[in-house]
Amino acid sequence: MAKPVCVVVGVGPGNGAALVKRYAAEGYAIAMLARSDDVGKALEKEIGGSRFYRCDVGDVAAVTATFATISGDLGPVETLVYNAGSGLRGSITDISPADFEASWRINALGLLAASQAVLPAMQQKKQGSIIVIGATASRRGNIKTAAFAPAKAAQRSLAEAMAKQLWPQGIHIALIIIDGIVDIPRTRQLFQDKADDFFVRPEDVAETAFWLTRQPRSAWAFEVEARPFGETW
Repeated sequence: MAKPVCVVVGVGPGNGAALVKRYAAEGYAIAMLARSDDVGKALEKEIGGSRFYRCDVGDVAAVTATFATISGDLGPVETLVYNAGSGLRGSITDISPADFEASWRINALGLLAASQAVLPAMQQKKQGSIIVIGATASRRGNIKTAAFAPAKAAQRSLAEAMAKQLWPQGIHIALIIIDGIVDIPRTRQLFQDKADDFFVRPEDVAETAFWLTRQPRSAWAFEVEARPFGETW
């Protein structure tokens, strides 16, 4: 029997790699998308049944072509985990219009394009999951998030609009709002004085995402907050 297919968009050294490993452990065939191939190529060698595809999700034509290739290589997509997200920091006087547009393209337009690519097969089967990795920036702007917060807000609103339409069709759309600093080498370097429990562990984010794809339909969650116990909120 063919393996169910999971696409992880945005495969880097943190949440992306953890998501790939979690779904692969459950017997999924994994398609990995990222703009750079360092992490994806290494995981492709490590995990049987996984394939890496270089793709800029801000480019709609590239997304459409890549998902068509994935469908031909692996089959219809059962689960899409959208982890791509530009974390550009800057105030309104720091960022350029191009910065603003690039953040929106990666966080919001890419989600639209990827979702439209997988939805026909999900709608035909009347089942599937699209899990979006979001951020608390989607709920409030701050001085240094003049590009990132509006992009994440657009992403969250799109996910909510999708959920209201697609839940009755058997397709679970869910959003994980990450409130905290994800544990990756770059953030460890920036926060060298912090203890381990200060950080959000990527493996735990992946566990939450997988749990969402296995929720019973009578009690689906749309928005789940994920934060370390010590985070102020």
